[in-house]
Amino acid sequence: MKFLEKKKKWIFIFLLILITSLFTIFLFISYITTLSSILAIFQQPPTMNATPPPPPPIPRFAYLISGSKGDLPKLWRTLHALYHPLNYYVVHLDLDSSAQERRELAWRVRSHPVFAEVGNVYMHDKANLVTYRGPTMVANTLHACAILLKRYKDWDWFINLSASDYPLVTQDDLLHVFSTLKRDLNFVHHTSNLGWKKARRATPLIIDPGLYEKDKSDLIQVNSRRKLPTSFKLFDGSAWMILSRDFVEYCVWGWDNLPRTLLMYYTNFISSPEGYFQTVICNTPQFAQTVVNNDMHFIPWDNPPRQHPRTVSLNDTTMMIRGGAAFARKFSQDSPVLDKIDAELLGANNESFVPGGWCAGQPLCSRVGNPTTLRPGAGAGRLQTRVDHLMSLGKRQQCT
Repeated sequence: MKFLEKKKKWIFIFLLILITSLFTIFLFISYITTLSSILAIFQQPPTMNATPPPPPPIPRFAYLISGSKGDLPKLWRTLHALYHPLNYYVVHLDLDSSAQERRELAWRVRSHPVFAEVGNVYMHDKANLVTYRGPTMVANTLHACAILLKRYKDWDWFINLSASDYPLVTQDDLLHVFSTLKRDLNFVHHTSNLGWKKARRATPLIIDPGLYEKDKSDLIQVNSRRKLPTSFKLFDGSAWMILSRDFVEYCVWGWDNLPRTLLMYYTNFISSPEGYFQTVICNTPQFAQTVVNNDMHFIPWDNPPRQHPRTVSLNDTTMMIRGGAAFARKFSQDSPVLDKIDAELLGANNESFVPGGWCAGQPLCSRVGNPTTLRPGAGAGRLQTRVDHLMSLGKRQQCT
């Protein structure tokens, strides 16, 4: 009996030790597993995103294309070369053009199947009288800006062109390059070094008959002269520019009084289209830091420069293409240079759309496919090189 009692006692002790040991081993294994899991979290390499980041949003441009007497064929060709369903267009033939020309343009816009489908081409219902070098040019530009702001809510940049301008890159090229840029940038060629223009433009006083007459005539220069302004600094530059929507709203809505004050000042200024926007933007700190000192144009001038630039010729094409500009001016109607641009740079024919990612149907571009599909070509590379160079200059040429 005693032997059996001893044996039971030892069995009980053995089982107790075994259970305790197994429990200890279980706790140790649980600890090791938990510790390994914690360490694995810190040691694990960061998870790579399986999908690439989305591309930057595609911008939209709002164009003004303006012309005068006899410009209908040039304007129609330029409109087709610039067309893209994402963009918006205001076309304008001034009062110096015949009523028949304006009716013809209105009919073409209304009856064009693509323009009618998309609804992004608008013609001024009431033509303005525009005097070259006069404040009526500025008023016409601001009028187009106001129309674009009222009718279309989602554009990013305003571009003013004439019927004598023509693109050197496709809209797919332009949209592709500008999609990487900050939407607040303003491409405005400017300088405060007026030189001879102080005496010939800033101090003389003129009257623009286009403000009160029905028929076009030249500016009237009066005998009186005025001093240079002291409450703001004058700037001068190119009449052709690419303006951000924010800056256009500032000029049109005028929550600050400077745009209105300068508009009145430039009413009596010779060549006000070459100074108004430059002086507004460079005297407004909020926008002065957004200026890129370039008009994105190729414009050939005589040496020394005359009042008007030269007409682009075939001899200019090498320099024109190499410069990487987005636009060029000025072109005569049916110029062989336009045919060369169509064939070699745009892949288009006279008065046909430039083929792009949006084009569908037969013939090509007779219907609108996917407007957000871009197919940039060699022009995008040239334009990107120019833009990169301008961005590298930083603030060195900004409102100086």
